[in-house]
Amino acid sequence: MVETTSLWCLPDHVRFVTHQGKQVLIVDLSHCTSDEIEKTLRVVPNLVMTRPRNSVLILSDFTGASINRAAILALEETAVFDKPYVRKSGCVGIESFPVKLIEDVSIFSGRQFSSFRTREEALTWLVKE
Repeated sequence: MVETTSLWCLPDHVRFVTHQGKQVLIVDLSHCTSDEIEKTLRVVPNLVMTRPRNSVLILSDFTGASINRAAILALEETAVFDKPYVRKSGCVGIESFPVKLIEDVSIFSGRQFSSFRTREEALTWLVKE
């Protein structure tokens, strides 16, 4: 069971949930336009950087999302800015993206992004020590 804690200051696409007793930041970009992705990703570092270093678990869901160069740039910048605060990050819905895109974002940010078929699989992996 996943309990949701919405924060009034965040867009509907960014929220913490509790899964198996651990907080996970859900960045729900599913079915978003490139513009929505860019705007949503721009708020993530401000939230993540309020947490202790190496503590944040993030699940990003890109299922059915449209992505353009501006959204990719926002993704790269967000991944760089919040890197010191992120313990693990998992992604859903990136299998439709070009492999080169994921590799480039990973290289640019110095972060690994594990891909999962479902949110439940990603959540289980994220909270596992």
